[in-house]
Amino acid sequence: MKYLLTALFPFLLYQPKSTPTPLAVNVFWTNDTGMDADNIIYYHAESPLEWPDFKGAPGPSSPIAAITTSGFGYKADMKTLNGKGQINIGVYCFFNKDRSWVRPGRTTDYILTHEQHHFDASYLAANLFMQRVRNTSMSASDCNTILPQLYRECCDTMNKLQNDYDGQTHNGQLDDVQEKWNDYFVAKLRGITG
Repeated sequence: MKYLLTALFPFLLYQPKSTPTPLAVNVFWTNDTGMDADNIIYYHAESPLEWPDFKGAPGPSSPIAAITTSGFGYKADMKTLNGKGQINIGVYCFFNKDRSWVRPGRTTDYILTHEQHHFDASYLAANLFMQRVRNTSMSASDCNTILPQLYRECCDTMNKLQNDYDGQTHNGQLDDVQEKWNDYFVAKLRGITG
């Protein structure tokens, strides 16, 4: 009997730690960002960029034909709904008109397609972020750590994609490589929207 009590004793002392209750996660697209509405275009697959959207001034010494300044972000808040915690995460993908520019005489369809794909890359990263958030369990105690970490990882993915795209196409100057990237973006976007 002594051995049995000794064997059971550790179980009597063991108190399992309570696991934080996971939050319900609501992820959605938003244009409610507080950004200057006159200077921002939010991504919509049916509304591609046009040259008049590029309002910035070209750098004087840059040989580049055009620059697209785009990215993505999120806003989050927590609330209790029916006694359960919920986190609402509004994601947005944007193009900054004043920081994007094109050189006079370089407003070709070919260059515009190249620039559109930079905006598309931001959108792909925003979608990746949304997918990763939906697939990650979070509690009220760790969401302030997890969300920024997921965001940084997806920004790193976006920056790598942007750099690979410009590096491999030599900023759109290699027609055959640009065509492959055009196909890549069309397929990726079709996978999201189709």
